[in-house]
Amino acid sequence: MKSPVDLASFVRPPAASSSSTRVATMAGKLVGSEILKIAAEIRALAAKGQPVCNLTVGDFDPKQFPIPDSLRAHIVSAYEAHETNYPPSNGMPQLRDAVQRFYQRELGLSYPLESILIASGARPVIYGIYRAVVDPGETVVYPVPSWNNNHYVTMTDAKSVTIQCGPDTRFLPTREVLEKALPGARLVCLNTPLNPTGTAMSRDMVLGVSEAIVRENEARQARGEKPVYLMYDQIYWMLTAKGTEHVSPPQLVPEMARYTIFVDGISKAFAATGVRVGWAVGPTDVIDRMSAILGHVGAWAPRAEQIATAKMIDDPAGCRAYVDTLKGGIVGRLNALHEGFQALKAQGLPVDSLSPEGAIYLTVQLAPFGKTTPAGQTLSSNEDVRRYVLDAAGIGIVPFQAFGYPGETGWFRLSVGAVSMRDIQDALPRLGEALRALR
Repeated sequence: MKSPVDLASFVRPPAASSSSTRVATMAGKLVGSEILKIAAEIRALAAKGQPVCNLTVGDFDPKQFPIPDSLRAHIVSAYEAHETNYPPSNGMPQLRDAVQRFYQRELGLSYPLESILIASGARPVIYGIYRAVVDPGETVVYPVPSWNNNHYVTMTDAKSVTIQCGPDTRFLPTREVLEKALPGARLVCLNTPLNPTGTAMSRDMVLGVSEAIVRENEARQARGEKPVYLMYDQIYWMLTAKGTEHVSPPQLVPEMARYTIFVDGISKAFAATGVRVGWAVGPTDVIDRMSAILGHVGAWAPRAEQIATAKMIDDPAGCRAYVDTLKGGIVGRLNALHEGFQALKAQGLPVDSLSPEGAIYLTVQLAPFGKTTPAGQTLSSNEDVRRYVLDAAGIGIVPFQAFGYPGETGWFRLSVGAVSMRDIQDALPRLGEALRALR
């Protein structure tokens, strides 16, 4: 064996140089994930043996929420059948067929096969949408808080127009504010149920936005201008709470099929985040260009997982039975957290929460600003509160600033995919004690 050459001094940039001069401008502008930083802190505490209720990650702990047995069995069978070579870049035919049937059956939407593109989860789909319809300098409109749109804007050298939403609208945009932002926009990005808030757009809200986009595009067509598209991220659509209805733009306004590009997949509704199977459904010309883009970067889902997913979603009874069980566990945890926060609020503690409507998230407010910790620190920012709640109560939470929401207002996302009901029941009293210890 040859002696290894120590290359550490060569691969690390000299202290005097700036990394921004060594990488592309876009890469230099990208910032890391705030959630990943918080997750690293939680792992460090857990390694020390401190009990932590980790409400930070938008993921599922397989011990709490395993993938469907049928999906796992179909994946194993596909690998045993040696389904390990490249899939077609736009997706395995049987999965595209199955998604077509799935949308007809569950959403009442009948799309041609050319409208369906398979990818390795929702993230490549989102990237493909941005790349396919947004040129450098064009405007992308999205509400805040929202997940990662700011990063995709950076990667496409686009221009952001953000719509700041608040608790009065459950952190969702209204028709009126979106309508005002449409002139000049190339892409509008909506997500419902919404990450990070766990709230969902109403039928009237979706109808209003759809009518406004169609009207805007009719005017643009008369002027010979590019249309505005809607990226409709419905990755959580099967995980709605009781009393919450999920609707999509083409259901209400069929002409919106010309302009709507769906982001969807199995990662959330089937707790299969690591299986990496997602899809886009939309106008055939846009889907064709997205397929070309993602094909060049190899963003296809693994062949065996695609075959397995096709078999799973072609079993309506099995899908519904699994999702009903999954939703029961998620909604139970969300309700337990919401009721716990409301009980703390009733005790006069500076907390609040919004009732859950979908996804795996609860919006809470922790606003003990101006209070002093037992260690003598005055809490003056969301980051101060986050650190105190983690250290004093062993609860990991994510501030809305991680989702582009400005201000020190005490709003946080709590995610229940990786915790048990016992974790929540044990954590709430610790939170109460930590808040009562403030002076």
